[in-house]
Amino acid sequence: MKIIYFSLGYSPHDHRFLSSLAQTEHEVHFVQLEKADNSNLPLEIEFVDWEGGARDFRWVDVPKYVRSLKRVIAIIQPDVVHAGPIQTVGLIAVLTRFSPLLMMSWGFDLMEDVYRNIWWERITYYVLRRSTFFISDAQVTRNKAVEYGMNPDRTIVFPWGVDLEHFAPRKEERRKREEFILFCNRSWEPRYGVDVLAKAFVRVAKSKPNARLNLLAGGSQEDRIRKILQKNGAIDQVHFKGYVSQKELPRYYNEADVYISPSHVDGSSVSLMEAMACGLPCLISDIPANKEWVVEGENGWLFPDGDAEALAEKILHVMEKHDTLGEVGANARRVAETRADWTKNFYKLLEAYELTAKLK
Repeated sequence: MKIIYFSLGYSPHDHRFLSSLAQTEHEVHFVQLEKADNSNLPLEIEFVDWEGGARDFRWVDVPKYVRSLKRVIAIIQPDVVHAGPIQTVGLIAVLTRFSPLLMMSWGFDLMEDVYRNIWWERITYYVLRRSTFFISDAQVTRNKAVEYGMNPDRTIVFPWGVDLEHFAPRKEERRKREEFILFCNRSWEPRYGVDVLAKAFVRVAKSKPNARLNLLAGGSQEDRIRKILQKNGAIDQVHFKGYVSQKELPRYYNEADVYISPSHVDGSSVSLMEAMACGLPCLISDIPANKEWVVEGENGWLFPDGDAEALAEKILHVMEKHDTLGEVGANARRVAETRADWTKNFYKLLEAYELTAKLK
């Protein structure tokens, strides 16, 4: 089968999808809308040179992109075009009038971007009503797609999953120590709520000098987050780790006692699945996609989205229940083994390609 894989940039998720596709018998061509480093694109994947890929997306360039993608499609003659996110990549793909078209939600397009304004909402309707098939990583995004016009009988939901051998419990990392380590690796952007975690940790640090917060990543809210911690005297109990490689990441999960995600918007969060795969108890915001993964008190805990005071209280509660963390973490690992195995879940994408191609 010939497949055009059309994405916004070249994220770690794109790399994982394309690396797995490279191991199949399919002929896969990669089209990139925005400028991004793709130097580690698998050799088996054909990179498409077209009008896009040189700069950030601009609405004024849409007609040019549509004409260019039409030429690409005419040359490659694909069996399926796989496109997403919806309102940018998806719109360009739909405007070529190619069929069959597999639309993939990236989570934020249906949980956040659709609410930007009436223009984005109308584009969402337009694209989904003209898509042949739809895939997403969470039931909540599938339901939203149906609400915006997608045929419910032409949808597949599958969590993108993780490498369960790479992300696995490593007991040697959790040596006995006095510190109680909280861990978060969400980007410091408004949608991920790391500022909420900073406010909550300030409250925790005042009564728990043994509490430590390990923060990975960075982002546009760095000054705000550091000021919250500095102003309230908690910054000495925070370790800023920056960005780490996928190879190093399991060590940070495994040295922690609890994983925290204060995200306001998510599909099935890959970082959440990585934490669970490492047998790490998870304390996360109670947004719909998160509730598909965590059962309160069984494999983690939930707190009201955006409520720093409630998060602080939950952290203190979990610290008092430290003797139960082993059991909760083991339950988290079992959930990951059952539902978050990338080697199994990837075949759902291949199934989606087959079903989409039959609808040509």
